[in-house]
Amino acid sequence: MEYKVRSNPLFAACGLNCGLCPRYHTEGQSRCPGCAGEGFSLVHPPCGVLSCCQRKGLEYCFLCDDFPCEKYDGVDATDSFITHKNQFKDMEKAKRIGLEAYEAELNTKVQILEGLLENYNDGRRKSFFCLAVNLLELEDVESVMAQIEAQTKAVDCAKEKAAIAARIFQDVADVKGISLKLRK
Repeated sequence: MEYKVRSNPLFAACGLNCGLCPRYHTEGQSRCPGCAGEGFSLVHPPCGVLSCCQRKGLEYCFLCDDFPCEKYDGVDATDSFITHKNQFKDMEKAKRIGLEAYEAELNTKVQILEGLLENYNDGRRKSFFCLAVNLLELEDVESVMAQIEAQTKAVDCAKEKAAIAARIFQDVADVKGISLKLRK
C-alpha cells in the first residue's frame, strides 16, 4: 500500500517515537524513514493503524473519536525494534502539551541521540541508547548527557566512553524504576 507522506514521520500515527528507533538511525536498505516518511512502503509492512488514520484524514490516532480502538489491544505488551512501553503515555503527553511542543521535545531527543551515537557508541550500544532516550524524560536525558560529558572528557577509548555512558543511563533508569530492556 502506498501512503501519503506525513509532515512529521518522527512521531508515528500510532504514537511510537520513530525518530528514536534503531532502524531510523541505520544506514542502507534496512533504514526506516519513520512513519509514512519518504519510501516508507518499500521497507515497512502494511500498517493498519496508519491506513486507518489516513483514510480518516488524521495525523494521529489519538485525534480519533474511537481512540483507543481494537487495533491497540495488547499493543503495549511487547516491543519491536522500538519500545511500545510509553506509546500511550506519549500520545497523552502530546495531547496535554500540544503537538508542536511534543514534536519539539522529540526533535531535541533525536538530536541528543544522534550525538550519543556519533560520540559514545562502540558499535554495540545503538539499541540501548535509543531505548534510554525514548523512555527517560527529556530533563533526565539532558542531565545524563551533562554527566557523560563531564566523566568522559579525558577518555579517548570509544569502548570506555560507551561503557561510561551506558552506566550513567542505567543508573538513572534504575533510580526512576525504568527497565532499559526491550520486551520480546
